[in-house]
Amino acid sequence: MSETARPQLIRIEVDRRLGHEWDEWDGNPLPNQGNYDSPPRLFFQWSAAGLAAALGVVALALYLLGPRIGLWLPGVPAILWLGLGVAAGASWLWWLLILLSYATGRSLLPAKLAEQGPFLRLMSVTSRVADRFGRRDWVENAAVKVYNALALRRAKKVGEGELLLLIPRCLSKPAIDGVLALSGKYEVPVFVATRGQLARRVIRERRPRAIVAVACERDMVSGLHDVAGRVPVLGLTMTLPAGPCKDAGLDLEQLEKWVRVFVEEAGPRGSGAGGQ
Repeated sequence: MSETARPQLIRIEVDRRLGHEWDEWDGNPLPNQGNYDSPPRLFFQWSAAGLAAALGVVALALYLLGPRIGLWLPGVPAILWLGLGVAAGASWLWWLLILLSYATGRSLLPAKLAEQGPFLRLMSVTSRVADRFGRRDWVENAAVKVYNALALRRAKKVGEGELLLLIPRCLSKPAIDGVLALSGKYEVPVFVATRGQLARRVIRERRPRAIVAVACERDMVSGLHDVAGRVPVLGLTMTLPAGPCKDAGLDLEQLEKWVRVFVEEAGPRGSGAGGQ
């Protein structure tokens, strides 16, 4: 590899620990060898169920407490029921617009009302609901696919050094070698995150205009919730054939596609790599 094609590896010595989402893992092999590939419709099914459950809990609380509130403040329960109805209608309308945005390939909502706003919170809430039924990783995989589809339509090219490639330390050696080769090929700095706090710190210090992140479904959802509201992000989930936090694999072809969304391949420079 020539001088101009070498990867730009960012180092920070020294906090949410990356991989803490797997602290309860019992050491047994993961289902399907750690491959949680799921259709996007799974996210919509679970998010609809979660939204209905949340509204149902609020309605039940109001049903139980409304009469007591009415004894002290007559008329207030009616106002609360009306407010709940308006909130429920707005929530379902928003959810439907997200579904239609994904299905039609059109951005029907501004970013701050979609993938850079409430959608991130919906991902987190849906993950917690799915976790109670042992379906968290599959649902999160589907959620990330929906998020990427929404974010991809608004992605714009950035200048040299303005894209950050963020990867975890648990990738297998062949996967890391492939990522470093991409870093050199497209002249994109890559940061190997060991802790969530360090990932956030490098983002604050380098101020990238876009990020391509690699992580397992659990860390991806929490990371998107932390960052995607401020910086455009595309996320690539991994496979975990050896269990969490060890020798993870990734689709390098898809990673390169995500990188190319934001940057073009560097042109020839001396003996450097040429464009395609």
